[in-house]
Amino acid sequence: MAGDRTPLHPAIDRDLVEALVHDFYGRVRTDPEIGPIFEGIIADWTPHLETMVSFWCSVMRVSSGFQGQPMQKHLAIPGLGPRHFERWLVLFRASARDVTPPEVAAIFIELAERIAKSLQLGLDFAHRQRETA
Repeated sequence: MAGDRTPLHPAIDRDLVEALVHDFYGRVRTDPEIGPIFEGIIADWTPHLETMVSFWCSVMRVSSGFQGQPMQKHLAIPGLGPRHFERWLVLFRASARDVTPPEVAAIFIELAERIAKSLQLGLDFAHRQRETA
């Protein structure tokens, strides 16, 4: 059937992704370094969490319904820099290890690290473009 996808690991399903996303953002919201950034831009957490579950379901090949532009969202956050991404990864790694089996956590972490690197490169490029314009 069109749109069917095979998850990157048999243990990965929407419920697991949702548990991880909710655990992670629970940590984010109370984190003194990145919590204020999120609290300053997210007025209603319910749609954000739904979007992030959809995003991670797409990344993990559980579904293909994500319709978003992560780079554009991150470009709109003033002062976002490498230390914020590193903190994001620290919290994400902890959530992945606490919520998912070790072999699944390793998959989530590897992909999160790639995503963070890609976003950082995109932000750096956009900032350099603005400086030379």
